[in-house]
Amino acid sequence: MNSISGNFMQLQNFSVNDGNGIRTIIFFAGCPLKCQWCSNPESQTNLNKIAYYDKTCIGCGRCVQVCPHGVGIHLNHSLERKQCKACGLCVNACPTSSRKNLIFHYNSEQILEIIEKQKIFYRYSGGGVTFSGGEATLQADMLRELVSKLYDKAIDLALETSGYFNFDEVKDILEKLNLIFVDIKHMDENKHRFYSGIGNERILKNISRLNELKVPVVVRIPVIDGVNSDLENIRNTAKFVKANIDTAKLELLPYHSFGDSKYEALGLAKPSRQWKTPSPEYLSELCKIVQKEGIEVVSYK
Repeated sequence: MNSISGNFMQLQNFSVNDGNGIRTIIFFAGCPLKCQWCSNPESQTNLNKIAYYDKTCIGCGRCVQVCPHGVGIHLNHSLERKQCKACGLCVNACPTSSRKNLIFHYNSEQILEIIEKQKIFYRYSGGGVTFSGGEATLQADMLRELVSKLYDKAIDLALETSGYFNFDEVKDILEKLNLIFVDIKHMDENKHRFYSGIGNERILKNISRLNELKVPVVVRIPVIDGVNSDLENIRNTAKFVKANIDTAKLELLPYHSFGDSKYEALGLAKPSRQWKTPSPEYLSELCKIVQKEGIEVVSYK
C-alpha cells in the first residue's frame, strides 16, 4: 500500500519552541489565511517557490542554460517571475545555492523516518513533534496519517493552527494531540477579514468547541502595534478565551520581521513598515490585562 504524500516547507529539528522539550516542527504548505504580516509567505500555497538570493549570485548563467522556460538570471524581476514554473532545475544547477526550493514533496514514510532519528532527543527532553504551517489541517489525510502513527508510538504531539478548518472532519485528529496552539488574530470580524483575507467566525466557533476534546489549549495572539495591540482588542480576546475554554491559557507573541529576507528572495513587497513590535513594557501591561480576566499567561518562546 502506497503511503500518503503531501507538500511541506523545510522541516526543523532541535526546536525548543512550540511545545515542551526538544521538538521537530513539521511545516505543512498551504494556508487559507493570507495574513499581511506572514513571516512564511511561501506557505500561503502548497506549490513550490524558488527563492533567489541575488547577493550570492555570481552571474554564471548555469540557471539560464538548464531552464526550459527561458527564465533569465535575475529571477526577481517581475517578468522573469511570471515565466518561472518552479520546476527546480535551476536550483540543482546553481553552484552558489543562490536559488533554493522552498516547498518539498514528501510521503508519510519519509517524514516518519526523519522523526525516528530524533526520538532519543524527545525521550530525554520531554519533547516531541509539532505540526505547523501554513495550516496543517488543509492536508488532513496526511496529517491524520502522521498523527495516527506517531500516537501509536507514544510521541508527544502538538499542533499550531489558524483555527480555520471543518471541526467535525478533523476532530478525530485533534483528539490524539497532547497540546493545541490556536491563533486569534483579531476579535473584530471586519478587521480580521481586512488583515487576513477571511473573517473570524469559523475560527471563533472552532475555538469554542475545543473543550469537546479534553486536550490542553493555548490561544496565541500575534501582537502587532498598528493592527491588534490596542487594549480593547486584547481585553475582548481574553474575555472570549475565558468564556469558551476551560483552564484557559494565552500567549502573547510580539510581532517580528524575521521573514523579510523571504519576501526579498521571492520578489515580493515586504509587510508594512507601519507595523511595529510592541515594547516589553507595553507587553507587560497587556499581560496584566489578560491575567485580570482570570487567564494564565504562558510563553513557549
